[in-house]
Amino acid sequence: MTERTPVDLWFDPFCPYAWMTSRWLLEVEKVRPIEPRWHIMSLNVLNEGKDVPETYREKIAKAIGPVRVVTAVQEKYDSETVGRLYTELGTRLHNQGRIEELDKLRETVEEALEAAGLDRAFADAMDSEEHDEALRASHNDGIERVGQEVGTPVISVEGVSFFGPVISPAPKGEEAAKLWDGVRLVAGVDGFFELKRSRTRPPIFD
Repeated sequence: MTERTPVDLWFDPFCPYAWMTSRWLLEVEKVRPIEPRWHIMSLNVLNEGKDVPETYREKIAKAIGPVRVVTAVQEKYDSETVGRLYTELGTRLHNQGRIEELDKLRETVEEALEAAGLDRAFADAMDSEEHDEALRASHNDGIERVGQEVGTPVISVEGVSFFGPVISPAPKGEEAAKLWDGVRLVAGVDGFFELKRSRTRPPIFD
């Protein structure tokens, strides 16, 4: 049996690009011997003290709720459970477009918890600071690997960490594998830091 390579991913459930990167990793897992491992980070924490549009700040202020819930689950359960909850949250927030229904966010979170086989009472963490220390520790663990000038997602494999890849839509099958092979190739080059172009399409969830 081939040993699987751990791939750590830090995500904020509100980030559409982290969501697509996570779906890509699950596609890669089908065709390459990798083991995705899931960790929470926070757009709200990332942008503390930064000059961002007020409308965006208001949105990410709401995002702290689901982040706290994932942190509470992360403290009690294993990575597989965190990944299962992320799938349920992301499907509702992004694929179903419920990220725009911020007034129903708790309902969305409770549904995701139940679908993931978890106690809906974890949603109480949305309005509590109880898990904020662990939240920041997980966030800092990810962001300190890549620097403060980037965001979510952060990926780490075999001691090499980077922001991204930012993709839309997430490739599937062998296309997912080809992207993974390319990412591993450039990540393995000492001194390689950045390869980027402007995004010309919105997030495409399929």
